[in-house]
Amino acid sequence: MAAQYLTLDDATNYAASYEGWRPAARYYCSRLHVVDEALRTRPRGRLLDVGCGPGMLVRHLLDTRPGDFRITGCDLSPAMIDAATARAKDSGDVEWSVARVEAMPFPDNHFDVVVSMGALEYADADSGLREIARVVRPGGLVVVTMLNPLSPYRLVEWCLYWPLLRVLGRIEGLFGTPRHAADVSGIRAIRLARLRRMMRETGLNPQDAVHYDVTPLVPPLDRLIRRWSRQWRDRPERTVSRGARRWLGTAYLLTARREGDA
Repeated sequence: MAAQYLTLDDATNYAASYEGWRPAARYYCSRLHVVDEALRTRPRGRLLDVGCGPGMLVRHLLDTRPGDFRITGCDLSPAMIDAATARAKDSGDVEWSVARVEAMPFPDNHFDVVVSMGALEYADADSGLREIARVVRPGGLVVVTMLNPLSPYRLVEWCLYWPLLRVLGRIEGLFGTPRHAADVSGIRAIRLARLRRMMRETGLNPQDAVHYDVTPLVPPLDRLIRRWSRQWRDRPERTVSRGARRWLGTAYLLTARREGDA
């Protein structure tokens, strides 16, 4: 994934994709809502944002919970760290590091909270979870998000929509400049039951799970309907589920506690 974000412009464009009214913006709004809910159980302390990207969560926490956390952000891409640093330039309370989730340069038992949003899908998840378990203190909170490989949305997107875009792009390339493309993502999404097992094997005790970005629509229909269905921005709680609608969530969040005395 880091190869896709080699420059500051790449990282800036990535952040911009989560703005406006596109499906990515709805996804981000829903994810931010469930992360906020999860962090309410940990009012303050040292917080690590693993795979921090352009620093959007860090900026959000600085704005909404000033002084609650001593924040460290790390990402595999130096360009992402540059963008994150610029986004939080008015705060001296954030530390940044270029690092892989599988090998982080932090002491054992160092953080009260570790948040990993959209990072484990692009990493060796087993090694990443072991590193997360190593750096969080006993009793500390771990918040992980993961794309839901069983959702209708992801199945259509990965197995039909993206492959069709690649074929269309190749055909267009034969006649000029292609207008459609879908790069191979490298995503390795994990089912909820398996992620729970992996957490237990690393000394993390899984707790709450919630599916988010709940939608009955699939690509490209979601791109058309979202033009007029915009309630998700004002009522993000309607885009999450722990009940019967959870299988429609395009992703899920799982919280855990590090085993041992706090």
